[in-house]
Amino acid sequence: MDPTIAILILCVVFILLIILRFPISLALAGSSLLTLLYLKVPLATVGQTMIQGMNSYSLLTIPFFILAGQIMSEGQMALRLINLAQVLVGGIRGGLAMVNCVACMFFGNISGSAIADVSSIGSVMIPMMKKKGYDTDYAVGVTVSAAIQGVVVPPSHNLVLYSLAAGGGISIASLFLAGIVPGLILCVSLMITSYFIAIKRGYTKSEAVPLRDIPKIVRDGLLSLLTAVIILGGIFTGWFTATESGALACLYAFILTFLVYRDIPISRMWVILKRTFRTVAMVLFLIAASATFSYVLAFLKVPGMLTDWMLGITDSPIIILLIINVLLLLLGAPMDMAPLILIMTPILLPVVTALGMDPVHFGIIMMLNLGIGLLTPPVGTVLFVGSAIGNISISEGTKAMMPFFYVMCVVLMILTYIPGLVMWLPNLMK
Repeated sequence: MDPTIAILILCVVFILLIILRFPISLALAGSSLLTLLYLKVPLATVGQTMIQGMNSYSLLTIPFFILAGQIMSEGQMALRLINLAQVLVGGIRGGLAMVNCVACMFFGNISGSAIADVSSIGSVMIPMMKKKGYDTDYAVGVTVSAAIQGVVVPPSHNLVLYSLAAGGGISIASLFLAGIVPGLILCVSLMITSYFIAIKRGYTKSEAVPLRDIPKIVRDGLLSLLTAVIILGGIFTGWFTATESGALACLYAFILTFLVYRDIPISRMWVILKRTFRTVAMVLFLIAASATFSYVLAFLKVPGMLTDWMLGITDSPIIILLIINVLLLLLGAPMDMAPLILIMTPILLPVVTALGMDPVHFGIIMMLNLGIGLLTPPVGTVLFVGSAIGNISISEGTKAMMPFFYVMCVVLMILTYIPGLVMWLPNLMK
């Protein structure tokens, strides 16, 4: 069988199914199946590969993280984190925008998801900013941009997906450590941008938080952030695995939400579980389909061919990394983040490792790059959710988001070419 024809079948069928609006998981599985039929590979291989792709203890980390985030999102955790951020940065000019950035970073430390960030923080912050005189488009632009921090700062379940897509040999703890400094740099960059826009638009300072309320706000905020401390502290100290930390975080989130604060009745737990199961089922099927797609790519030696082709264009790591960043930014517009991680990691990782780039460093670059893709139409999931909350059009939301988009691209380039900013903490903890 001709490998070139097999590669064409794989790519053409995949693109055609995407154009026909098939779910991405079915597009991956369908294109892989037809290619294997052409190659006359036994179809039992498909089932074995799919099961093997899901047969990983580390995968248990994802449902635990998702469940913990769902429990915290359902309660009043977002409001408590917003109040804490208000105490820290609310007194600066245009302070509510900065509160938004810090609150999204805090909530990202709990949920690990940009969608959860914009849904929880945005539902509170966008109406609050509108009430305080901020333009709606600006409120949406700040919120959707700040929500991207959730895919970079630990415990991002997308980093777990990256580790699995890379073959499971990359330490999840190292990836989590590597996301801390980039997350802080991204947060500060967004805050500075929001400050200058606030000056340009003439926004005023926020009202100061009464002194008598500060102790309770700080206590409640720190109790909420303790979820992230449990997850990260357990992993970094070696007391727990990532999976065990996720399970303990679920238990703590349950106790805090249902027993301590009693934000919602216990009957809501069934709704939370159903939502979590639905999300986890989609993620697992996507992983299984991606495992088959990756198997076909490896069988056809596509990663090796791409590595040779890119290194044949130029031997400059600067140019090759720029090409990879532009490619991921372009792919992030029409495709969602999770499938891109699972598809592109096996293809691009051999290229960057041939350049001498650390896989942990590349993981953070990929997360930020594909996170930016969540803001860009035609998919732009985070942008769509934020615009819906603010009740504005996608075009208005896109225009308001663009200053932050440019800043995030600058941060992406800085992190790409200054690896020490990403690798400092992981190297320190070795």
